[in-house]
Amino acid sequence: MDPVDALLEIASLLERERASRYRAKAFRQAAATYDDLPEDVREDPTRLRASRGIGESTFAVIRQAQSGQTPEYLVELRGDVEPERVSELRAKLRGDLHAHTDWSDGTTSIDVMAAAARALGHEYQAITDHSPRLRVARGLSAERLREQMPLVRAQSGDGFTLLAGIEVDILEDGALDQEDGLLAELDIVVASVHSKLRMDARAMTARMIAAVSHPRVNVLGHCTGRLVQGDRGTRPPSAFDAAAVFAACAEHGVAVEINSRPERQDPPDELIAVALEAGCLFSIDSDAHAPGQLSLLDHGAERAERAGVPASRIVTTWGLSRLLAWAE
Repeated sequence: MDPVDALLEIASLLERERASRYRAKAFRQAAATYDDLPEDVREDPTRLRASRGIGESTFAVIRQAQSGQTPEYLVELRGDVEPERVSELRAKLRGDLHAHTDWSDGTTSIDVMAAAARALGHEYQAITDHSPRLRVARGLSAERLREQMPLVRAQSGDGFTLLAGIEVDILEDGALDQEDGLLAELDIVVASVHSKLRMDARAMTARMIAAVSHPRVNVLGHCTGRLVQGDRGTRPPSAFDAAAVFAACAEHGVAVEINSRPERQDPPDELIAVALEAGCLFSIDSDAHAPGQLSLLDHGAERAERAGVPASRIVTTWGLSRLLAWAE
């Protein structure tokens, strides 16, 4: 098989399984390096191995692909990868409103994320890097966000639209961690709590209601903040009055995110039921931090289908024009 295809497939499989971001990045770097090498260097094993960006593992993959084999490491990963969830709902999803790039804590560039979304058949994909308060994730200042917006929108074309957005932090008083005027220029605003997750339930309820009442918020991201598995360990859900928060979401037309990351499974099933009863809209999102994680949507779709969420109430099943009319 083509060595570049083999390297990129390995990177995507590693990303989907949330393996070390550095390992996945090494395979993407090797693919880019190999693609740029002159033909005579590609065919010379000594010079190929000496090329910057080609390591021992990636060299083995390239050589096996060049010889006509499916690389052993790729065969191993294909066997280990968790089978994709098959659901009727997954086929109805038109896009994804939550993903990150290397402008904040994602691993790849805007154009690579756009290409991956196109390859999945998305009609649209939102780029929602973090806001300034989240320094550990290199959150975007107002200046950096203004710089990013035209670069995001420049990736649109041929039936695909890359939406300019943000995952804005909900501050302790319910305010949003970005200028109101700048939020108004974006296509999609996902609001999420990332700090003080263990605060008093009454205060957390007021904090979240204030945020979803803001006229520029479109989606309430991973509402409980819980972690149920994975390398980061586990974390209990935040305590808040779910009925009150979801009633506010329904009143203001804010979609409750069904976060597709297996380590989050957020909201829990019992809170999806509360949101359904409240009349909420939903958004099934990948929260991808790497291209291979965009395909995690099948996890979220399977959970939403199992919970009985109607496709008509999932904004990411809507076409672009209807989605943008709602978001505005």
